Amino acid sequence: MTYISLTTAEHRIVDEISATKHEMLSIVKDWSSINSGSYNHSGLKDMRERLSDGFASLPGEISEVTLEEGQQIDQKGNIETINYEPALKISVRPKAPIQLVLTGHYDTVFPVNSHFQNYETLGVDILKGPGVADMKGGIVVMKTALQFFETMPISKNIGYNILLSPDEEIGSLGSASILADLGRASHAGLTYEPSLPDGSLAGARKGSGNFTVIIKGRAAHAGREHHLGRNAIVAMAEFINGLEKLNGKREGLTINIAKIEGGGPSNIVPDLSIGHFNIRMQEEEDMQWVSNKINILVTHINDKKGIFAHLHGGFTRPPKPMSPANASVFAWVKKAGNLLGQEINWSPSGGVCEGNNLWASGCPNVDTLGVIGGEIHSDREYMKINSLTERARLSCLILLKIASGEFDAIKAKKLVKKC
Repeated sequence: MTYISLTTAEHRIVDEISATKHEMLSIVKDWSSINSGSYNHSGLKDMRERLSDGFASLPGEISEVTLEEGQQIDQKGNIETINYEPALKISVRPKAPIQLVLTGHYDTVFPVNSHFQNYETLGVDILKGPGVADMKGGIVVMKTALQFFETMPISKNIGYNILLSPDEEIGSLGSASILADLGRASHAGLTYEPSLPDGSLAGARKGSGNFTVIIKGRAAHAGREHHLGRNAIVAMAEFINGLEKLNGKREGLTINIAKIEGGGPSNIVPDLSIGHFNIRMQEEEDMQWVSNKINILVTHINDKKGIFAHLHGGFTRPPKPMSPANASVFAWVKKAGNLLGQEINWSPSGGVCEGNNLWASGCPNVDTLGVIGGEIHSDREYMKINSLTERARLSCLILLKIASGEFDAIKAKKLVKKC
């Protein structure tokens, strides 16, 4: 094993980061106060303007990138188009010998009408608020690490693209192709989702897919002509029961039925039902297995007289294993943490993120370099304040060691091809 140490210059720069806690915290509070739910266009625009100002001190070009249109099912079972806000891209030294991609998202899960709109300081080390961990705090960590990294002459050895997307919390459907392009062009990736509450990073991740099934029947008077009706809700119940029975049939495979819509007055046989569900899996081959099973269920519903079922959606993020390539990037984090007195561990996660997208494009990456926090996606979301500077110091040191060649990004990329 190659021995690495902390140089005098590295020691100085990471110590300087330690003095920025109050400034970093102030930015997180400011950003958390902006509701940037995935469908809140005005809030996302406001947040993007803050980000443009915040990253303006970095060298390179800042641009807004138009995303591909998406689709969703409306309450009548029709497909409607989604127009996403632009992503923010910062490109620095595109001709440098080592190329990295750093990603984050500026949308949150909290809609504009959410009751959870304000931050609150709890004790000396906890900030509670929407997006403080997932992942506005992480973006502040990224920004701070890069700003200090850029003060070092060795930074010229690395080029990087930053992508800050507005649609991660709803599947990254609009930004997926951009993430794929950046991943293919990069030797390694760093993503700033929050770490786990105990400070561990996410290692292997499950894959994910989001689906909607639309079932149409025939309305009829519930008393006079019940026999002429075709009940879409009854058909949906049968379909959902079949889905639920697939849970546990493959190790790590889970299906979550998240929302059922349909029905109306009790004197009408309902002619429409819409079901939304999510699938998580550990292995890529599980995607084909479960797809086959779901298609059988859809076919069975369509075999019923007067009933029509249509499946919409698909798998958006394949599993991300702790492959040798990803393990090599994680090893950098652990070594850098050791030099800073931070014990870094990892745990497998059922969650998905842009790290899945980067891996699918052939980019080894670590995807939980943001703040330490927990209770994300709830009105109890929090971050540990001291982790702002801890994680910024960690990221800055990782970048310095990549720039020096002590962490070999080119070798990590080559490991992907051997997988």
